[in-house]
Amino acid sequence: MKSNKLIALLMAGIIMVLLAACGGSETASSSDTRDAAPVTADDVETPTDLSGKLVIWTLANDLTQFAERMMEFNPNLEIETVVIAPADYPTKVQSALLGGETEPDVIVAEPQMLGNMYDAGFFEDLNQAPYNAQDYASLIVDYVWDVGQDDNGIQRAISYQMTPAGMFYRRDIALDVFGTDDPAEVGKLFQDYTTIMETGETLKAAGYKIFASDGEMSYFSGDAAWVIDGTLNVAQSRYDYMDLAIALYQNDLTAFASQWSAPWYQSMSGPVPILKASTNVWDEAAIAADAEGADTAECFAYGLPTWGALILRDNAGETAGNWGICSGPAYGFGGGTWIGVSANSERKELAWEFVKFCTLNAETADWWIEASGGDVVSYIPGLEKHADDANEAYGGQKSFSFWMEQSEGIDYSKVTKYDQVIGDAWGAAITAIKTGESDKETAISDFYDQVAATYPEITINR
Repeated sequence: MKSNKLIALLMAGIIMVLLAACGGSETASSSDTRDAAPVTADDVETPTDLSGKLVIWTLANDLTQFAERMMEFNPNLEIETVVIAPADYPTKVQSALLGGETEPDVIVAEPQMLGNMYDAGFFEDLNQAPYNAQDYASLIVDYVWDVGQDDNGIQRAISYQMTPAGMFYRRDIALDVFGTDDPAEVGKLFQDYTTIMETGETLKAAGYKIFASDGEMSYFSGDAAWVIDGTLNVAQSRYDYMDLAIALYQNDLTAFASQWSAPWYQSMSGPVPILKASTNVWDEAAIAADAEGADTAECFAYGLPTWGALILRDNAGETAGNWGICSGPAYGFGGGTWIGVSANSERKELAWEFVKFCTLNAETADWWIEASGGDVVSYIPGLEKHADDANEAYGGQKSFSFWMEQSEGIDYSKVTKYDQVIGDAWGAAITAIKTGESDKETAISDFYDQVAATYPEITINR
């Protein structure tokens, strides 16, 4: 990833943004295209005279709301939005586009899907006329813009959101145990894995659990690429993360509530039963049986990207308004929806209008900030406008400013198309070790075997 020169200078509550080289076409240098004829926020107007039909395939319900919003301005426009489960989405898009289907007109992808979809030619080249996407580069946060480019620097997709990771923590617990709920001070409790273990032990002694699950650091563990120059790279940070997850589990520092399980969500609202390590958290009957008579504890923090605010919004219950956000042990990000024009579409210009409406429109950004109840847009003028907003859900914290700062440290060059499969295999090794199913040496050897079998083109130095 090119050097990220987006620097937020927080003076008198105003973010002044400096933008630098990013993007480019196959024939022009990155700096030439990033700086050429930039479009300003005032140049992107909300369209009100669009007509016809548009078909969108998406992973997230968000785009249903964007489509409804766009049709409010354009009564002669019909948008059909089809929401497809992430597990099925790549196959359905592949079948449609390789089969020559002209619908959908708009397609999306999460970061881990983008590389393969770029390689397959599913996304339209947005650098070319009539799109001229590079003219809009100055309006979008650097790393988000970078993610939307293929290996040749051609813009293929843009996201309406940015998703750097942070630590969501309970302010009341911080005050009770550590005597401060200041995000800068609480961030020091998560500054590295050794400190996190110490923080966990301190909380345990005070009757709390540092985390509901042992996977809360997963979004911060990718601060080194899994594959470099065709060779598997298991950096020391990966081993450190492995050791932390195992120690959290084996030292009873969590509530054994796996991420995304019902107990994990429930732990955000107050005391939760401390389940057995062996509890099947995906089985309601097993949870109920093991929770009966179990000790309870309150959980301190959750490591999540920006969209964690939406999860807390829906699950905080009586703890609502009692949260803060601070930095984790490394920069990280996760998820997000990148939107582009299908290469097979027969309505490409109309599809581009939808992409712009979702990602490059000031009015849309303001609307989505309010409608989403906490999502963080990637649209820089919107971030500037709301930089000084006091988020009452987080103790009056200026959350947009915080997320802007976190986005500056994201290095997308560390992301590869192998990450999902290799990361899952590493997670399986961690699970095998922490549960005693396997010793560390055997689990890591099995990990190498799985990577070699899945990706024979990758060089593996054991």
